[in-house]
Amino acid sequence: MPQLKELDLERDEATGTPHLKGLYEHWRPGAGWQSEEQFSDGTLRLLALLWSLLEAKSPLLLEEPELSLHPAVVRHIPQMLHRLERARGRQVILSSHSSDLLLDEGIGAEEVLLLEPTKDGTSVHVAASIGEVVDMLRSGIPLAEVVAERSAPRDASQLLLFDL
Repeated sequence: MPQLKELDLERDEATGTPHLKGLYEHWRPGAGWQSEEQFSDGTLRLLALLWSLLEAKSPLLLEEPELSLHPAVVRHIPQMLHRLERARGRQVILSSHSSDLLLDEGIGAEEVLLLEPTKDGTSVHVAASIGEVVDMLRSGIPLAEVVAERSAPRDASQLLLFDL
């Protein structure tokens, strides 16, 4: 984890409850340890993501693992998942609205299930099976842009009509 020098588990003597504490590299010398209550949402989410990735070998379903994480961190998630799959054979399926996740050029259209809103509900197709998507990708449009455009809610711009 960026700037995290050390991570430790400490038990509350009264209750036996385990608590995380972390020592960060800091501009202030001797800044000391931080308890889990002082961790940001992003730090807690990243720790939980890393823990869940390493916890078992069974398939893992993740919903929006990018929440509360900086885009610079989110862009590394696909490579982390790929390395995990290669090393441990673990299958990971995730859902996301994040274009940052799809910026990784190692993700192929055959790996993406595209959920498109329709007037009758939502249609689901492998992105590589949609001729228009394949054509857009061949013309150089990034997968992230293609998916974002096709999966966006219809008439989202009407939110601008909201008046207080």
